[in-house]
Amino acid sequence: MTLATVILAAGKGTRMKSALPKVLHPIAGKAMVSHVLDAARSLAPQSITLVYGHGGEHVREVLGGESLNWALQAEQLGTGHAVAQAMPFVSEDIVLILYGDVPLIQPATLRDFVARADTNTIALMTLTMENPTGYGRIIRDANGRVSRIVEQKDANDAELAVEEVNTGILACPRAFLADVLPELKSNNAQGEYYLTDVISMAVQAGLLIDTMQPAHGWEVDGVNDRVQLARLERIYQGVQAENLMRAGVTVVDPARLDVRGAVQCGTDITLDINTVLIGQVHLGDRVSIAPNCVIRNASIAADSVIEANSVIDGATIGAGCHVGPFARLRPGTQLADHARVGNFVETKNAHIGEGSKANHLTYLGDAEIGAHSNIGAGTITCNYDGVNKSKTLIGDHAFIGSNSSLVAPVSVGSGATVGAGSVVTTDVPDDQLAVSRAKQRNIAGWKRPQKKD
Repeated sequence: MTLATVILAAGKGTRMKSALPKVLHPIAGKAMVSHVLDAARSLAPQSITLVYGHGGEHVREVLGGESLNWALQAEQLGTGHAVAQAMPFVSEDIVLILYGDVPLIQPATLRDFVARADTNTIALMTLTMENPTGYGRIIRDANGRVSRIVEQKDANDAELAVEEVNTGILACPRAFLADVLPELKSNNAQGEYYLTDVISMAVQAGLLIDTMQPAHGWEVDGVNDRVQLARLERIYQGVQAENLMRAGVTVVDPARLDVRGAVQCGTDITLDINTVLIGQVHLGDRVSIAPNCVIRNASIAADSVIEANSVIDGATIGAGCHVGPFARLRPGTQLADHARVGNFVETKNAHIGEGSKANHLTYLGDAEIGAHSNIGAGTITCNYDGVNKSKTLIGDHAFIGSNSSLVAPVSVGSGATVGAGSVVTTDVPDDQLAVSRAKQRNIAGWKRPQKKD
């Protein structure tokens, strides 16, 4: 059977108290609705339709690159009305209905769930809760079969005592859904067209209702305010930390790790507190990340150490390297094996050769540095003239003295030395010494200025 997915994402989210549409608020650095889209795509549906409304243009702008059908719900008249807006885009056998503000539903759960639905069966996801306040209750007959769903505001005392609730997620035959949606009524406490009324209509039509509960209750938790958003953020991060630990990573404090992307890890890695991993990150065996580091879209090979308070962004770091503390490696940085970048060193679009080191207070931008060279403290490559960027080339076994300025475009040859405090504006040949600084003068009898009364 073919599968269509409909994601309801038109709500305003008043309790978020934000100009940003609710479904665009982030979990792990990514819009909630994007998490739902990822889960939906894991099922390889023939189509995905997103029902949008409040802040719709912003939602379309953020998700503009996605392959979606867009169904506008201009007025928010209930979940049944929302699904009806999507039906013109749906021709598949089974329709799976998800919610843009229920971001943690897991692909494995959805696979098991959808498998229960067919042209004569509705799959309904429920949850048993000790305190079901606010949720629609699942009402079963004397034989334990689902007969209907009653919303909280429409329930009597006996119905309110029911602890099995509706999560809103269901998989339904398209043909049946297309027949009954126009028949929904809004004669209820909220004056809305409830999708939940489809269940009693299905029972009357002789369809089977197959219920399933998720492996974890948080999979079907929705977000209505920032408190709930923060709670799901920590649940998500706890799951990521547990996955890493089971894969052989030491996470010093799982409560102080944030994963905001996809992480590939070797074994015997250590992630100290307040590590933030963003985008595509690859960590080799025995990599050690000290406290308060941000690693974004980076690859760090085996046995490398990232000291505290460093930012690695768009960099490739070889094996056995040592970075930081307080280092910033910007996009385009490549460190060959056993290179060292120390405290308060910034690099950008710089290739640093095997065994080379820049240990202190240095800026290396648009530079290529050979193997086993030493870059002294306070060195900068002057790569920008206000209009254009130019490159600095430094050969193997070069020595750049402290507080030197290398004015690009310029090259320093292999084995060459630049004396401390030099401003290098022309190329330095191999094995030569370059010294470019004013001659020192000592003035006898000089006195410092004194403050006037």
